[in-house]
Amino acid sequence: MTAEPPPQAVVLVSIDAELAGQRIDNFLLARARGVPRSHVYRILRRGEVRVNKGRVKPDYRLQPGDLVRIPPLRTVEPRPPGEAPQSRLRGLAGAILYEDERLLVLDKPAGLAVHGGSGLSFGLIEAMRQMRPGAELELVHRLDRDTSGCLLLAKRASTLRDLHRLMRENGVEKRYLALLVRPLPRPEMTLDAPLLKNTLKSGEWVVRVDTAQGKPARTQFRRLRRLGDLDLVEARLITGRTHQIRVHAAHLGAPVAGDEKYGDEAANKALRALGLRRLFLHAASLGLQPAHLDQPLRLQAPLPAELEALLGRLEAI
Repeated sequence: MTAEPPPQAVVLVSIDAELAGQRIDNFLLARARGVPRSHVYRILRRGEVRVNKGRVKPDYRLQPGDLVRIPPLRTVEPRPPGEAPQSRLRGLAGAILYEDERLLVLDKPAGLAVHGGSGLSFGLIEAMRQMRPGAELELVHRLDRDTSGCLLLAKRASTLRDLHRLMRENGVEKRYLALLVRPLPRPEMTLDAPLLKNTLKSGEWVVRVDTAQGKPARTQFRRLRRLGDLDLVEARLITGRTHQIRVHAAHLGAPVAGDEKYGDEAANKALRALGLRRLFLHAASLGLQPAHLDQPLRLQAPLPAELEALLGRLEAI
């Protein structure tokens, strides 16, 4: 969908088949890209956005025939996104793991946010749109800034809806590699621990386990290698909550190495002395069956060289 100028008066939008299937929050954010995210969620909470004259939650999915009432939106002074340097564009061009006419899979580098904002002049999606001017590119899901690995982008709105459907139905298998600063309680285990996301005044997200108000979250952990007091593990996401692996690992008493938000400061300091300069979390593989392909798609992103080097140094101790 083409972004439209933020409306300055009440607007009524009738949802057709092309727009149906989106979450209402994503629909609003895409429609008015100059509006702060915090403001969009505030008007949803207050019931100023109405669907068929009723209040809806941010995760409500639009249906064909819905009538959406959008109030006047508070905008910020529009600022053109910063341009990514050519060296970054060349790196992203070389990081494409798979591409067809409907989707693209990238091996996202650590240190690059998936989208700009919060002081960042550009993110991965802005860089990709700069590299492919005029192309319809949308993030299917997100990875934390310091997480590397497989990331899905849709090239058509219909494909975006199909991939979101697959994710809701657990039709996308995501496996990560993580180094934990203490051993898992058991070599293989599944953790069910509901997660609640809180947004601070700064806009930063902090997630915690909350059995009363949290949303269901499940992660399967499997030890791959013991390295002294550390565990290299595979983590498979059954649900896809914000910071899920990091918070679940910390809840087990075995935080992810290099995690400055939920991790162990002393362990991180010791690992920095061995050369770890990032979060040791890597989206290693994706498995899915998109509607437009006859065969399942299975892709792998190799562990980055700096993480392989750290494992080699730990092995040598």
